[in-house]
Amino acid sequence: MAKKDTALKTASVLAFERKLDPSDALMYAVRWEQRHDADAQPIAVREKSVRGTISNRLKAKEQDPAKLDAQIENPNLQTVDVATLPHDADTLKTCFTLRVLGGAGVPSACNNAEYQDKLKEVVGGYVEQNGFAELARRYAYNLANGRFLWRSRVGAEAVEVQVRKLEQGNTAKTWTFDALALSLRDFSPNGADQELGELADSISRGLNDEGLVLLEVTAYARVGAGQEVFPSQELILDRGRGDKSKTLYQIDNIAGIHSQKLGNAIRTVDTWYPQEAKDDLGPIAVEPYGSVTTQGKAYRQPKQKVDFYNLLDNWLLKDQVPETEQQHFVMATLIRGGVFGEAG
Repeated sequence: MAKKDTALKTASVLAFERKLDPSDALMYAVRWEQRHDADAQPIAVREKSVRGTISNRLKAKEQDPAKLDAQIENPNLQTVDVATLPHDADTLKTCFTLRVLGGAGVPSACNNAEYQDKLKEVVGGYVEQNGFAELARRYAYNLANGRFLWRSRVGAEAVEVQVRKLEQGNTAKTWTFDALALSLRDFSPNGADQELGELADSISRGLNDEGLVLLEVTAYARVGAGQEVFPSQELILDRGRGDKSKTLYQIDNIAGIHSQKLGNAIRTVDTWYPQEAKDDLGPIAVEPYGSVTTQGKAYRQPKQKVDFYNLLDNWLLKDQVPETEQQHFVMATLIRGGVFGEAG
């Protein structure tokens, strides 16, 4: 009789829900001196038609002076969406909410009971030994430093982030941060340590299933009257001739930022990837392969055995416990959520 294979195998159906759940963000305009008191003006997305010039890299056959002159004579006409502050307001106000959910590491779908039991044991061991303190501190840091503003943070004269903890619709606690005093390159402590610690503790308790945590985040960025601000750009898969070359995201005629873009900023906590130029790159968003799409590169290659799947399989199936930093990465990926089952 053939020996029965009792080795634990990865579930073919394995999915996790995200535990940091941001809403979309809305963008408004205020004056800096009245940012906490005055009614905010919604920022509208409007169209602009521009006449551009030929500036793309030319092929060798196109570099003939006569052909280039002929191309220059044809204007590069474009219609784009833009969002700007009005000329009587110098500050961008950005608002969204963030739910912190419990049950980190508990799958929403798993078709292998033995695998789920082992996963529960491994996650329980991590929580008992490390808790969520380190991950929560980094998530809190990314709220406090205004990373979620992306390009609208660049060049701002001042950025203030206010985080309110809501309970039954009322404000239970408020934390206020000087975002520009907090680095985007690392998570080193500074003068805001006490408030950061309180916010991180609140996020940690939410992840630890000690009650639902709902945060309201409001950022004020003083960028200058009339200056352009940067909502999310829509991905248009089917472009017809004459369509706009850039379409910006808006909600009920108010410029907005996608929840996915906010989530990417909040989970930009991975400084544990193996990269010599880490000091130049800084933290990257938690992704199974450490992918950074703007660079077209994955910083957690499977050949190096530091991608999410290798780390998780070695931890669960082979009882090879990763280093503490890589344990943080695995747990952060489970908090991110996704479908991680064995391919059929």
